[in-house]
Amino acid sequence: MKLLSIACVGLILLFACKDKQTVEVGAQTTMVFKSTVFNAGTVYKGEVIKAVFEVENTGDHPLVFGEVRPSCSCTVAKKPTKPLMPGKRTKIVAQVNTDELHTKRIHKVVTVMTNTSPNITPLEIKGRIK
Repeated sequence: MKLLSIACVGLILLFACKDKQTVEVGAQTTMVFKSTVFNAGTVYKGEVIKAVFEVENTGDHPLVFGEVRPSCSCTVAKKPTKPLMPGKRTKIVAQVNTDELHTKRIHKVVTVMTNTSPNITPLEIKGRIK
């Protein structure tokens, strides 16, 4: 009886998880950023800098975003949640809260991990606080 219950649950999960679109996440692909450096120019202390980085999947496989890690707690970044299909574009948005900075020079890095080679791409946010 217990074996029959396990088999039924397994079949239910097998058919419930079927998806019409297959994504090959193990394959490497290529990507191109429009720019990996965002220059915010001169901002006032307390302003929030919104840096937008546009990326295109230039390979033959879906581009999968792993971790998108800011260099400090004053920076927050959002990554795409779904794989990016070949030929498509998306954006990575990072925000820097200048109220938490103690220097005049802004240089923050957001590290993007993907299924590319190399698999780590640093995105830089630069500027000055007035």
